[in-house]
This record gives sequence, C-alpha cells and structure tokens, in this order.
Amino acid sequence: MTTSTEREKTALLQSLGSWFAQKQPEMVDELGWLVSQETPSGETEAIDRTQHQLGERFSQAGAQVELVAGRDGSHLLVRLGASSATKQLLAVGHTDTVWPMGTLARKPFRVEDGLAYGPGVYDMKAGIIMVLFALRAFKVLEIVPARPITLLLTADEEVGSKTSRDLIEQEAHKAACCLVLEPPLQSGALKTARKGVGRFTLKVQGRSAHAGVEPEKGVNALVELAHQLIAIHALNDYERGTTLNVGVAHGGTRSNVVPAAAQVEIDMRVRTLAEAERITAALHNLRPVLPEAVLTLEGGLNRPPFERTPAIVELFQTATAIAQNIQIGEDLAEGSTGGGSDGNFTAALGIPTLDGLGAIGKGAHAEHEQVIVASLPRRAHLLAGLLASL
Repeated sequence: MTTSTEREKTALLQSLGSWFAQKQPEMVDELGWLVSQETPSGETEAIDRTQHQLGERFSQAGAQVELVAGRDGSHLLVRLGASSATKQLLAVGHTDTVWPMGTLARKPFRVEDGLAYGPGVYDMKAGIIMVLFALRAFKVLEIVPARPITLLLTADEEVGSKTSRDLIEQEAHKAACCLVLEPPLQSGALKTARKGVGRFTLKVQGRSAHAGVEPEKGVNALVELAHQLIAIHALNDYERGTTLNVGVAHGGTRSNVVPAAAQVEIDMRVRTLAEAERITAALHNLRPVLPEAVLTLEGGLNRPPFERTPAIVELFQTATAIAQNIQIGEDLAEGSTGGGSDGNFTAALGIPTLDGLGAIGKGAHAEHEQVIVASLPRRAHLLAGLLASL
C-alpha cells in the first residue's frame, strides 16, 4: 500500500525534472570548470587540487567529505545522511582522465551545436557534475533519500585502480547496491555486464651471439617470441567473448646481434571468472619451442568480470520502474561492454551494480569525445531518482 508520504515524495521527485531543466546552463558552466581542471592519471598535485575543490562543492550541498590519500592522488569520499543499521547506497566514479597535461591548450572545453567537448567531458566528468547537482537538488527541495549515500570519486581508475580498489571494496561491503557514474553505451543504455580485464607480460630469455660469425651459438629470443605469439593468438574465442591482444613488443639490440631478450604485453578480456581462470592457466602453460629458451609470465587479472546476475537484473528492473514513476521521458535499456570500470570490483563481490549512469555522448578516450548537453538534466533527474528511492 502506498502511503501519502510516499506519494508526496514521488510527486516531488517527478517535479525534479523541471528543476534540472532550469539548471542546465549552470550544469554546463560547472562541467566547463571541471573539464578545465586537467587531471591526468598520475598527476598527483593536479588531482588533489581538483578533489579538494570538488569536496568544497559537495560540502556546500550538505554532504560530509573526506580525502583519502593514494599513491596517484587523493580519493574523495562524500557522505550524505547519518550512518545507521540500514545499508548504504554506494555511487562510484573517478576524477582522473587519460589526457596528458597541456591537452587543454589545443582542445579546450567548448559547446557547439548542442554538444560539449573537452578532455574527459564524457569519461567521466559529466557524471560527476550530475551527482553534484543531484545532491544540490536534495538540499534545496529537502528530499531525504531512502538510504545513507556514499559517493566515492577515485583518482586512479584509468590506470587500474591500484590504490583505490581496497577502498571501493570496503565501501561496497556496506552497500545494498552500487551505482556507477561511467558513461552509458552510445545509445544511452545502462551497463549490466562488463568483461573482466587481465594484463600480462611475457618475457623471453635467449642467448646473444654474433649474427655473422657464430649465430648457431645464440638462442634468438625474437624467434621464440614469434612462436609464442601464434600460441597466444590461438587462445582467442570470439564466440565466448574471449580476446587476447598483443599490443606492445620489445626485443633485440642490433641487427647483427642474435637477440638475447624479448618481451610482449598482453591484454585479456573475458566474460566470466571461469574463463579468466582457464586463459590464465593456458598462458602459464606456455612452453618454449627453441632449446634453452626460458619463458617468464608476469601479471594477472586486473579487474574481475562484471557478470549479469539475477540480482543485477532485478536492480535494473527496479531502476526501470523508478524511471517510469518519475517520468524522465526516457525508456531505459541495458547492454554490456568489453571495457572495465570500478563496477567490476563491486559486482564481483556480489553487490548488485548498475553502470553507465553518466551523460549520453560518445568518444571516450578519443579526440572527438563529447556529451549531448540536453542529456545532462535528464540523466541527472534519473540519477537523483535512483539515489533518493533505491
């Protein structure tokens, strides 16, 4: 049975649509400010400065903020609502980008024909601005979310979340569900599955020799590596969604020297943990072809697969009902992607996770990276509805 208080809250959440629409120019201004703060992964001072300034904005929106030191920059924790026996709702995003310092000089923030451009605008600074305005709306309209909310903006997602993973998992264990502020699929669909990501380095040790005088005394590391590359490529299974890409290779010193060392970097993508274990075992079982060559494999699974479970399907269906209830003017759809996010960590813990809640656009990590400006208030309305109601 729906109570009068619930009906009043639903009506208030529905009215948020016009509130966000009025805030679109302000959202664009704030997005321009954030994009103009260059925050490449590893630029600790730049990231810390921006996290501090973001923290001030969230504090003004009524939240408690904390900066947690990390090797590649501070992670920003934002909390709204008193802690209680009720599990929290966790929202996750990242402030770092793939764009190096100085990119703004040739690629400044701009709005043109209804599209916002700039380094990191789509992946994922628009999502940060959306959650900031959601919290501002709660304060102005005196909306009390159903659960305590924790927002975690990490500083190292683009380089593997090496110092933030423990913090993500720590907060996830206290959460009923997790919302990820990454961009959606280009169609606007939310993400209910992501592939797991592995990173490996295969090293080959051979023996050098003079290529003209006594090449037979050498063990050619590059020839051995060539044999291994064929074996690695044979592990691809596109029907299972399993891919291995050899992206970087090094070896040798001079053309007249039999190369004594070579190595290759391997990117692995898999849909399930079982497949990750199978491929990892296959890589460890690689054996040298040339006598006296030695293989060494380093690395492993960086992000576990984000598998579409019944609990995630239920969360998506709940989100769809909320979206219809608050009348955001958009039918939600779902999909999957081969890229990883911090949602991989929360989903792997069994926490129902919904990803791709950022603004609609395209071009993540690409020169044409862009966001559809009109999607900012609409997707912020959806995010606010989820944060308040789940």
